[in-house]
Amino acid sequence: METTGRCLCGETRFAFEPDAVLWQGLCTCESCRRASGAPVVGWVGVRNGAWRWEGRAPRRYRSRPDVERCFCTQCGAPLSYAVANYPDETHFLAAQLDHPERYAPDRSYHTDEALPWLAAHLLPPEAP
Repeated sequence: METTGRCLCGETRFAFEPDAVLWQGLCTCESCRRASGAPVVGWVGVRNGAWRWEGRAPRRYRSRPDVERCFCTQCGAPLSYAVANYPDETHFLAAQLDHPERYAPDRSYHTDEALPWLAAHLLPPEAP
């Protein structure tokens, strides 16, 4: 059964096969905080070629020369992230999944950028 997700208004949706998931983690970097408005963002890394957009195509925004973030053109909800140093995958916001309760992060990223009041609640950082 496919994993699906959507923006706030439902105009932009995405779908992928569960076996295409490469990792699930939490990010606390400043860029993710500012893009989402949240102190921590849950991500699901999905192999490129194994996911698709449905409904209204998202808007693409380059937050850095090597980073592309997608969001709904109707409601503005953030949906995905792609970065040049991981060219074979796209990252989807776990909170946008239709069943986020099935999401199981097992690592945290950029914990050095975590807000001090959040740091005590994070998962162990990714091993080097």
